Amino acid sequence: MPAGRLILPPKSATMSSDEESVGSNASEEEVTDLSNSDVCTKYQEASKIVNLALQGLVQQCLPGAKVIDLCQFGTTVIDASVAKLYNKKVNGQAVEKGVAFPVCISVNDIVCNHSPVASEELEPLKEGDIVKIDLGCHIDGYISVAAHTLVVPAGPDSPPAGDDEVLGNVAVAAYNAMLVAADAIKAGATNADVTKAVERVASSYGVSPISTVRMHQMKRFVIDGVKEVALKEPTADELEEGEEKVPECTFEQGEVYAVDVALSTGDGKVRPGTLRTTVFKRNVETSYKLKMKASRYVLSEVDKKFPTLPFTLRHFEEETQAKMGVQECVAHGLLTPYPCLHEKAGEKVAHFKCTVLLLPSGTSRVTGLDMPEYFKTDKTPDEETGEVLAAIAEKAAKKAKKKAAKKKKKKASS
Repeated sequence: MPAGRLILPPKSATMSSDEESVGSNASEEEVTDLSNSDVCTKYQEASKIVNLALQGLVQQCLPGAKVIDLCQFGTTVIDASVAKLYNKKVNGQAVEKGVAFPVCISVNDIVCNHSPVASEELEPLKEGDIVKIDLGCHIDGYISVAAHTLVVPAGPDSPPAGDDEVLGNVAVAAYNAMLVAADAIKAGATNADVTKAVERVASSYGVSPISTVRMHQMKRFVIDGVKEVALKEPTADELEEGEEKVPECTFEQGEVYAVDVALSTGDGKVRPGTLRTTVFKRNVETSYKLKMKASRYVLSEVDKKFPTLPFTLRHFEEETQAKMGVQECVAHGLLTPYPCLHEKAGEKVAHFKCTVLLLPSGTSRVTGLDMPEYFKTDKTPDEETGEVLAAIAEKAAKKAKKKAAKKKKKKASS
């Protein structure tokens, strides 16, 4: 799902094909994990840009706003921000930077991956619409992602009333599940620990994890790494229907993860709708001699501009050719689609995502905005989850106090 996201084709138990392909191009001496301070800085800078783009998009989500304009706005913020950084060439090569996952604006029953082309715009936003924003940025291949859920207000100075208790409940549950999951991803813990924590939160609030969503390890130029975390354990019936159980893995210091949580008031079994799939990712290990001219155009553009990270058809100058050519590319496994997924009409979905860095000092959450204050619920989490959330809040308060004191001291000395 949502870079976060769908169940993709089975991967090697040791290394994904993306990781093999990217790794083969890297210098053996180059350190590309968080033990390298320069790598850590690039993750931090990409994270600042992700948060900036999210903040801007939240302010732009007003009645009358067009989804395609919002997607373009977010893209422009990312592109303009990275253009100011790392402009010195390294070994004669420019540092790659920009969008790591296309800006997606998914409204109401659309759960994720909605990034429309110009000719297929939906109706503008209206007051009360539920909007899920999803995006990513990278600097030199070091990726940061985030997602956020909001309700469209009546105007810029009129926040939503927050009187939808059902939506408030699922939003609080999703946000708390993201916090608890991020806290649980630490060196020595397993993905099973995180899955249990998310299931416990969902159960407390009486909502369902969306089964197709996966949290992923991220590496340089790899948004969907081999280490994954499921939001729920598949049942025997679901396994029989073809759903795969995520192999157990252990988290290690120096790793980076996209903590992706989407919860629903429905059964959590989302499905493709009628909207065109516009987000894809190149399968770098697959080759095929394409027959159609439009298909060759698409693949050529992808290999030049988006060789490893997801992209949207909106980035192509020739939209008609892109829509035609992408079909043959998908049919022969050259591209992996990220389809728009839908929940049943009338059900409510909340989606929150953050990026965490597993540092020597502990797990650091570097992206994601605070949950909107108008999301409220009368339900309370279970005792274990409540203790974890209290510890997270206490730690955040201490950090904010320390930051404020530092800022005050700096102001006094100037």
